[in-house]
Amino acid sequence: WEKSLQLFDLMAGCQVECGTITFSAMINACEKIGAWEKVLQLFGVMAQNAVDASTIAFSTAVSACEKGRKWEKALGFLNMMAGSAVEPCTITYNAAISACE
Repeated sequence: WEKSLQLFDLMAGCQVECGTITFSAMINACEKIGAWEKVLQLFGVMAQNAVDASTIAFSTAVSACEKGRKWEKALGFLNMMAGSAVEPCTITYNAAISACE
């Protein structure tokens, strides 16, 4: 995951435009190690750069918050989805439910 972050920073430094797939990959890397704080940061950067989040990105963010025992943040992502054009899937709901246990 550290190499992923280094590559992401390198891309930004080289002014390579990062899109939904790049951010989703980064969010996935952070979720795997339970770095929910970094996931929050990445969603902030996505918003600043007008990059749309996918169902996969949201679901992975909810899962990262679940692993970090941050149920409020997990439900916050679910609420963000409700305010966007992105539909939650079974994985999103299951991760949100697990976060609340």
